[in-house]
Amino acid sequence: MRGLVSARIVCQSERLLLREFSADDPDDVIFARALVNDPGWLRFIGDRHVHDEASGKAYVAKVAASYAEHGFGFWAVCPKAADGSAGAPVGMCGLIKRATLPAVDLGFAFLPAGRGQGLAREAARETIDHARAKLGITEILAITDPTNERSLHLLESLGFALQRRARLDPADIELSIFHRAL
Repeated sequence: MRGLVSARIVCQSERLLLREFSADDPDDVIFARALVNDPGWLRFIGDRHVHDEASGKAYVAKVAASYAEHGFGFWAVCPKAADGSAGAPVGMCGLIKRATLPAVDLGFAFLPAGRGQGLAREAARETIDHARAKLGITEILAITDPTNERSLHLLESLGFALQRRARLDPADIELSIFHRAL
């Protein structure tokens, strides 16, 4: 069940709705806290220090700020309910513009309940289609920890090719940077 705020649907597939996050929606804040503290997130993405309601709300507000700034961002990935409405989020997928990269990049993360069902692939395909058709984006990057086999496989299945390895920040680990022309 959705929280107090009605969020804008950005795109959808047969099984999924991708919608904007809202810091005013308590369900979005709870979901974001669970996602960024999932062991998979912590291992492959890192600790975002989102451990209470205030930091959860600030994190979601930062995610949502990208919609106004860039016209895109990370979106909640929600299975469609029988009536076509959005169920509770199981992951997030979307686009981010990093100052350290020359193009927009695709990002995704899912809770264990959303893994292993092809939902990440479906959400990523919809995001890529939206980027090309609605936003006019002609190339897209994706970054991942080189030990994250699931993400590597997903990116390759979506037509991304390894471009290079690099550190986005000198203190970070070396990441695999993928590219795909749209």
